[in-house]
Amino acid sequence: MQRDEAKLREYYAGAPDDISLSDVDLERIPSHISIIMDGNGRWAQARGLDRSEGHVAGVDALREAVTTSVRLGVDVLSVYAFSTENWRRPQHEVNLLMHLFATTLVKELPLFAQENVRLLFLGDIDALPKVTRDVFEKGLEETRGNTGMVFALAVNYGSRAEIARAARALARDVAAGRVDADEVDEASVAARLYTAGLPDPELLIRTSGENRLSNFLLWQIAYTEFYVTDTLWPDFTRWDYLRAVRDFQGRKRRFGGVVNK
Repeated sequence: MQRDEAKLREYYAGAPDDISLSDVDLERIPSHISIIMDGNGRWAQARGLDRSEGHVAGVDALREAVTTSVRLGVDVLSVYAFSTENWRRPQHEVNLLMHLFATTLVKELPLFAQENVRLLFLGDIDALPKVTRDVFEKGLEETRGNTGMVFALAVNYGSRAEIARAARALARDVAAGRVDADEVDEASVAARLYTAGLPDPELLIRTSGENRLSNFLLWQIAYTEFYVTDTLWPDFTRWDYLRAVRDFQGRKRRFGGVVNK
């Protein structure tokens, strides 16, 4: 994606001692970056606040992540906001999250228009409360014509459920004679995932120090590089993002093969 070099350098002015924009190769920015946003509750509890305050604080970090991705020229940013398992949380917390999703999206639509960001949802949004669902559909419609970065928000998403959904779609197509069973391949499955048409993530960032995937993009991250930081999500800044990209650029990606020296 095209980046505005002047805006990028202004955005990354005043660097801390351990990282600066010059530490990364702007020609090797990952095309698709995924983030598992974790640690909102712990952030709040460490400050003697209700867990809900952590979710509110996490919105600011997400806004900065979106802006940072645009400035760096990332093509796709996907973030894990609410899993199919998160319905098991206390009802008041679920209600707050649904309200927060709706109100935040309404507030951020002008930013998406300004930055030419196209919104995409990963997950079964039909199962969300009507108020939240209506706002999501409004966001999809208003950003449909944007041609810049794709911002894919995973809500009511579970990767196993996604793969099972793709399998059901394939089974129906085979039964209807639209697809030959012997011709089903990886591309056939990928075309029926929520991420159809998007490149697989090159870099997955997980905050709060947890070393697990939590049922996120299990098919898509087969060869994704992982970056785990102890930083809790509300404290994750543009500088932390840059540290993750720098770490990614120091990896030797082999994709099951051998890298020639």
